[in-house]
Amino acid sequence: MSTSPERRYADRIEGFTDRHPLAIDVVLVMALMGCATLGSMLTLPGADPPGQDKTATALLGLSCLALLKHRTHPRIAVVVSAVCAVIVIALGYLLTPLLLAPVMAALYWLATLTERRTTRVYGVTTLVAVIVAAAISDSMDHISLLLRTIGPLFWLLLPLAAGNMTRLRRAYLAAVQARAEHAERTREEEARLRVTEERMRIARELHDVVAHHLALANAQAGTAAHLALDNPPQTKKILTDLTGTTSSALRELKATLGLLRHSGDPDSASMEPAPGLARMPELVSACASAGLKVTVTTEGEPQSLSPGVDLTAFRIVQEALTNVTKHASAQAAQVRFEYAGSRLMITVSNDGPTTPTPPTDPAAYEAVQSKGFGVMGMRERARSIGGELCAGHRPEGGFEVSTALPLHPHAPEEERTS
Repeated sequence: MSTSPERRYADRIEGFTDRHPLAIDVVLVMALMGCATLGSMLTLPGADPPGQDKTATALLGLSCLALLKHRTHPRIAVVVSAVCAVIVIALGYLLTPLLLAPVMAALYWLATLTERRTTRVYGVTTLVAVIVAAAISDSMDHISLLLRTIGPLFWLLLPLAAGNMTRLRRAYLAAVQARAEHAERTREEEARLRVTEERMRIARELHDVVAHHLALANAQAGTAAHLALDNPPQTKKILTDLTGTTSSALRELKATLGLLRHSGDPDSASMEPAPGLARMPELVSACASAGLKVTVTTEGEPQSLSPGVDLTAFRIVQEALTNVTKHASAQAAQVRFEYAGSRLMITVSNDGPTTPTPPTDPAAYEAVQSKGFGVMGMRERARSIGGELCAGHRPEGGFEVSTALPLHPHAPEEERTS
């Protein structure tokens, strides 16, 4: 993008001003001293100039030197320049904008660098002092009192208004910059949050795929080894199912990892659709080949599920059955789907030994609870779409996982109330 020559020159001047403020102040003070000296030479037609040139020059020089401190002491610069201007006017010099140039510059910087109340107090005081000096000055006897007062009033109000506008513009630019920085920080935080959420989602997908298929493969391999000598036909069938289990694991891993490589290009290869409850027969068959009989029952009128809820429901059932295969000594599991209103209730339970007594040692109990991420992952999946999940031992024995999922996903309760 090209930049106009005027803009480039303005940027260079602004950069030089920021790097060398003292040099800029010296140049401005010298220019103001020239204006004030020229103003002290002006007189009305037919009037004699005052014979106080040295005194006036010294006072005007002092007022200009005080302006060198306008960045750190703007109030002192206004007071000194105003007092010197009032004395020069009282000596009989004609009141002109050139003579008031140091005072006008001091008022402008005061309005730019200080708050509104300070500007009002010092500005009004300077206006009154200069107007009173102009009213009693002998150099303006031939001018009406109205013209004596309205001229200084207008000349001194002009730098106050300009300085106030400059201060407001700087405050506006600072606010815009602050909002831009805040928006940038917010975007960065949101990006980090999205990356974290995506990492958690991928971690859950990989855990479910790897844990489920490896658990089934391990169970199938163990069953095949146990039946290798006694029942060769059954062993052959289990080994065939084992091949299907590993192939399914490879396909799902390929789909998950391929999703990470998917660039969004329409010409890129399409990803395999996400699994859902339609694959329940395949899941039941895989568990049966591993020695776990799964019974599926449905209550209520089945309804269509959104893709997110469908995937979540399947992954929860898959992980619950995987845990039964790995950790429970039960030979059967029950999966119950209940469609009630706008929610889908899922219960996965198995018959096993009675509820074990928790370890008395807190450290040992904590170790038992943190052996894996299965229950944690199921609970995170349910909460991500606004559902709930409970898991624990049943009083009559065995383990049960129950979850309530909305038919259409929404934000969890904690996010809606935050």
